[in-house]
Amino acid sequence: MVTPLLDHDTLDVPGLERLIEHILAGGVHGLFILGTTGEAPSLSHRLRRELIERVCRQVAGRLPVLVGVTDTSFVESVNLACFARQAGAAAVVLAAPFYFPAGQPELSEYLQHIVPQLPLPMVLYNMPGRGELRFEEQTVAAASRLPTLVGLKDSSADLAYFLGLLKSFTGRPDFSLWMGNENLLAEALLAGAHGGVCGGANVLPRLYVDLYNAALAGDSGQTALLHERVMHIRKTVYAVGRYGSGIIKGIKCALFCMGICSDFMAEPFHRFRQAERDAIRRHLVELGILKQP
Repeated sequence: MVTPLLDHDTLDVPGLERLIEHILAGGVHGLFILGTTGEAPSLSHRLRRELIERVCRQVAGRLPVLVGVTDTSFVESVNLACFARQAGAAAVVLAAPFYFPAGQPELSEYLQHIVPQLPLPMVLYNMPGRGELRFEEQTVAAASRLPTLVGLKDSSADLAYFLGLLKSFTGRPDFSLWMGNENLLAEALLAGAHGGVCGGANVLPRLYVDLYNAALAGDSGQTALLHERVMHIRKTVYAVGRYGSGIIKGIKCALFCMGICSDFMAEPFHRFRQAERDAIRRHLVELGILKQP
């Protein structure tokens, strides 16, 4: 889920409330906050706590809330996880700490130390594109013996890596594998992935739920049709910006155009300007989300 903002340290509370209900109305099975799409590393710890509290209060147990607790500080990750538990979250999500170039043995030791201190079930977040560190298969396998580690979200865009994990965890119903890259969502689901964690579901949650259900039913034809629609979003809404930040900007701008929430971006980014907003509006009309003005 994106984090609706009014300025650098103020939540767009009415927008947040509308966004939560919009996503839940699409039939999703869980809500992941403070991830990459949520701009978590750019938010103050105070705002992160406010977001957790407001989201958990509004969701009120209707589905699980998963909270990203990735931080360069071991202690801050643990503190945020403890706060999330008190607020009513169901699980926490942890990527590798960024900045320092840790080796796989060091990452493995880090997980052995931090996972027992987290008071909720924990999901690993493999996101090498946002920190240069990845959880290699052997590191995941070793960590999976920790009783509260329940799964992994992979956003590496490395299908061979993901398929290798699926094979390694065959016969492990206690460990889930979720695809984070929308390009590979359909293929991953048909190969046995347990689900997807998709930024595009902020805009069209029902589309991604329908794709999941089609793949789960083994309907490869319907899955392919829905995958084409997902890819159309990537080729239009996600492609308006010139930089890697364009995906999050595009999602936030689309939500603004839909009247759901503000499109303010946390520094170092800024929201799309008028020409780019106009392009997003045109794409939303093409997708049937907005009517022709």
